[in-house]
Amino acid sequence: MIVARRKPLEEIEANIQGFSRLLVVGCGTCMAVCQAGGEKEVEILATQLRMRARLTGRKQKIDEIVLPRQCDREFFEPLDGLVGNYGAILSTACGAGVQFLAERFEEVPIFPALDTLFIGVTEAPGVWAERCSACGKCLLDMTGGICPVTMCAKGLLNGPCGGTNRGKCEVDPQKDCAWTRIYRRLERLGRLRLIEQITPPRDHSVLVRPGRYSLQSAAEE
Repeated sequence: MIVARRKPLEEIEANIQGFSRLLVVGCGTCMAVCQAGGEKEVEILATQLRMRARLTGRKQKIDEIVLPRQCDREFFEPLDGLVGNYGAILSTACGAGVQFLAERFEEVPIFPALDTLFIGVTEAPGVWAERCSACGKCLLDMTGGICPVTMCAKGLLNGPCGGTNRGKCEVDPQKDCAWTRIYRRLERLGRLRLIEQITPPRDHSVLVRPGRYSLQSAAEE
């Protein structure tokens, strides 16, 4: 899932100043799970903005709506009859959702309420950790399911480096060395021979920016 956190309220307020009618649009998928932009978070943000507007003497009408997600055009329909009533939209989606919303409603300024952090997993309630860098060339079959691109501070494809010490990373001694973890995982799986294979330098041509992918079956329809 994509993980994000809310921007400081002062930064959000600076963006929406001058707009008398504002619509806060939430995301009910990733941003709801990481508790940054779902129904509860949208309600809290809208309430805070209304209170700040009253305290500072600003006349500002702030409404709210939560879509299942903002990275899929089919969920934009509820906004079609609403957007024209507002001077700006404040989105609590990830960066991808904000951009997609801006493409759909070009006549209205779209402001992000969140900072997008990474693709991650839930380690514990309220704790998320990065696991994938979306590098375009997955190596997990060779590394026992541990990603060296993301989990190694240096992103080494062939490791460990000379700085690992007692299984810890020299960049951050509190963190396990990714390649020590890979070694131990492969050893436990009886696949340690894989660590002897040299992975060639990354082919950056497989990661074209901005990326685009089409299912062949969809293209043939």
